[in-house]
Amino acid sequence: MTIPRQASHMGGARKGSLLALLLLPGPLLNAQFIDRFDSLSIDRRGVDGWTYFSGDGSATISFAQAGKGFASIDVDARNDTLGIWWGLIRRRVSAQMDLGLLTEPRRAFRIEARIKVSHAPRRVNLHLNTQRTTDFHSHLMEFDIPDTAGWHTISMTTRGFDARPGDSVYGQLALMDWGLERYRVLLDYLRVDIVKTDSAGPDKGVQVPYHPPVPSPSSFDRHEPVSHDAIIDRDFAESNFNLWSAPGGDERTILLTVGGSQWVILRWDLAKFAGGKVVGSGLLELTTYDLQRLPERGKDFGMVRVAEISGGDPRWDQNAVTWNALHRGESAVVNDQMIIDIDVAPRRGGSTLATISQPVLQRMIDGTTRGLALKPLGAVQASFYALENRRAEFCAKLHFTLDHHSTGDLHDKRH
Repeated sequence: MTIPRQASHMGGARKGSLLALLLLPGPLLNAQFIDRFDSLSIDRRGVDGWTYFSGDGSATISFAQAGKGFASIDVDARNDTLGIWWGLIRRRVSAQMDLGLLTEPRRAFRIEARIKVSHAPRRVNLHLNTQRTTDFHSHLMEFDIPDTAGWHTISMTTRGFDARPGDSVYGQLALMDWGLERYRVLLDYLRVDIVKTDSAGPDKGVQVPYHPPVPSPSSFDRHEPVSHDAIIDRDFAESNFNLWSAPGGDERTILLTVGGSQWVILRWDLAKFAGGKVVGSGLLELTTYDLQRLPERGKDFGMVRVAEISGGDPRWDQNAVTWNALHRGESAVVNDQMIIDIDVAPRRGGSTLATISQPVLQRMIDGTTRGLALKPLGAVQASFYALENRRAEFCAKLHFTLDHHSTGDLHDKRH
């Protein structure tokens, strides 16, 4: 754990946060709901105080005071196995609000928090709902938190939020799928306001829309085939699997197979884009060779998990890489929190598209993320066409768009 429960610098940070609040513009200064966590109010109903709970696994959550003016969300996922857990804090925020204001033009809810995390990069999400909400993925926004050293302010403004006079509006902050260790999120404050959207200013933080619509690969400017692809196997850590294949006729099909103890790793040579700025999310495209799994599955069971490679050997070669060679004795090589979990296209030759968020793509361009890993989520055996096959169009590809100003700078640097 990299965030202590009683950090000696909290008092100074608290003064800084109060100063920041004093400098907020008028529409946000008089918050309709704000908890500065000078003392923590717990109400298991989530009505007159905070409730907290976890689900979809064996992770446990606690929410407690962590010094004057701070609260701490602590999750222990060491007894979890599949890694699809979530944990959240939630409470009613509308007790002092006039929900009739939402009938006026350019009025919306904004939820905002200032947080510090124990592990990074990681995502958290903010969410607003009512007692009538049935779609708990609406009015939800994830945020990419890139480091453990700094405090980060994040906010989300709703669009078309359905709240009426007499409703109870609840605000919540959640973390999910962070891994199988112990984790902490420190909270400096959480606030919710009905704001005027034309004067409240932009939202804060690096937003990552949750499962956005998947566009066509042709809608992007850059289409980069993978440079190196390989299988590594946790149980055969010294073996290279670059010739993993399926026989067929006069030639063998070289495969990338995810399942059991086998992972697939993918690397691109993106140095030519150094300095470029990624616009929006992109896509990883894989072409299916074969898929085996149970016809009836539990939640998220039998999917493939896409994650960032953030450590290990940055220049591994597909002809020599092994589990041990990639890891080089490091433990945290692949981020335990996935980028996204995907259902594999079942038909041979089918295209599987995975959304890769803007901050992940930017880290790949900048070189801090060294590639992508595919891991099995539950019992699944999925094989994709590898780079070595004659039909090169079947290999893994990365589709993304760069800001044209930054690409102009790149052109100038190359010439």
